[in-house]
Amino acid sequence: MNKLEQKFEKFLWQSRFLVLVAVIASLLGAFVLFLVGTIDIVEVAVSAARYYMGQGTVAIHDFIVTDIIVAIDIYLIAVVLLIFGLGIYRLFISSIDESESHGDSHPFNVKSFDELKDKIVRVVILAVIIEFFRAVVDIRFSTPLDAIYLALSVLALAVSLFLMSWHSSRSGK
Repeated sequence: MNKLEQKFEKFLWQSRFLVLVAVIASLLGAFVLFLVGTIDIVEVAVSAARYYMGQGTVAIHDFIVTDIIVAIDIYLIAVVLLIFGLGIYRLFISSIDESESHGDSHPFNVKSFDELKDKIVRVVILAVIIEFFRAVVDIRFSTPLDAIYLALSVLALAVSLFLMSWHSSRSGK
């Protein structure tokens, strides 16, 4: 191997550190989302306390459930960013010693892109289900057909969760 080729290959190998941009951005995004979700929950708690102490003018029953569901959705997206950031760090840069001590089943311990994708997809599907639940909480039926559509949607979600669970158990994940 000639010297130019060795230098170029070393440059290519070192270029993996570009992933650190995505890792840092993912961790920053996760931090911001955790902060936003927490602030949302605190605001709901303050509104509830004011309402029950007789100081609130707005009925909390109109928004409390949906606001908490939105906060949970925000937390799940933050978890996706954490799994993504730490997963690509582990795949491209180095294993994380602390996570190694928690075993292979820990969400941050990924060994391949397929495993990283699978873990992210699971959390995203959960976020979609929670978003669906939030939409269902606010639903008002105008016709009996609307109720049937809702029932079919819930059935489709249940079947998809069953198939996902069944696939995981068959593939040993």
